[in-house]
Amino acid sequence: MSTHAAHAHDRATAAARSRSVLALTLGLTCAFLIVELVAGFWTGSLALLADAGHMLTDAGALGLALFATWIAARPPTPAKTYGYYRAEILAALVNALLLLIVSGAIVTEAWRRWQAPATVLAGPMAVVAAIGLGVNLVCASLLHHGAAGSLNVRAAYLEVVSDALSSLATLVAAGTMLATGWTGADPLASVVISLLIVPRTWSLLKQAVNVLLEGTPPHLELAEIEAAMCAVPGVRRVHDLHVWTLTSGREAMSAHVVVSDVRESERLLETLHALLHARFGIDHTTVQLETEPPAVLRIKSPAG
Repeated sequence: MSTHAAHAHDRATAAARSRSVLALTLGLTCAFLIVELVAGFWTGSLALLADAGHMLTDAGALGLALFATWIAARPPTPAKTYGYYRAEILAALVNALLLLIVSGAIVTEAWRRWQAPATVLAGPMAVVAAIGLGVNLVCASLLHHGAAGSLNVRAAYLEVVSDALSSLATLVAAGTMLATGWTGADPLASVVISLLIVPRTWSLLKQAVNVLLEGTPPHLELAEIEAAMCAVPGVRRVHDLHVWTLTSGREAMSAHVVVSDVRESERLLETLHALLHARFGIDHTTVQLETEPPAVLRIKSPAG
């Protein structure tokens, strides 16, 4: 006997609940992106252009996140029985790859600038960097709450936080050039920006790939889930246990459960579903109840 529970289908995804915040953050990011891009070319600052490139990926991340919340809300179909939940994870994967590409481009240009220093207008650069820092801090505060429950919102949040740090590095570089006249601070700040981007991006990329490979969610232990299920009275053992992530904050599980008496199936299924929901936060469950197959008795004739 099997049963399928999907209470989580009735709830909006974590990213969908952050849709209005994502839209507001996208508007702020795009508006300042234009300002920073123009200022970067005007001042000749690689750090500002790098930060503008980073903000472009921020805008892409936010746009993809908004698209993903729309596509993930579409109902399941016979061809896509889980609906479009994975669209959010795919968006997070694209965001991470874009950030890695931008980081590589920044380092390459910084090396060229280090060998052939360029003139930079440090004063306007400092003003724009300070405004950028303020905009990024506002965006980060808007996304902070939703980042805890959605990998896709977390992707956008981490990019905004990284961009705030890169704006700070740009501001420090501008201050250094104003105080000492050393133009090497500009490409150096660009490399710092890249170093701020890569670790968080790599972590995000690993999480997204783990979801797409249907790996066990990192916050859950398979052995602990199995032990908890086996502790339910009437359950003898569990096999073929699988736990995976549909989208951020929404895990699924399937298992074969060997029981002492299938006549208690209703009680056992209710107890198992309640346990999985309350203790592990798993709502989408498929449980197959089985009885232990009888032991095979072999009778051998006396030798001779």
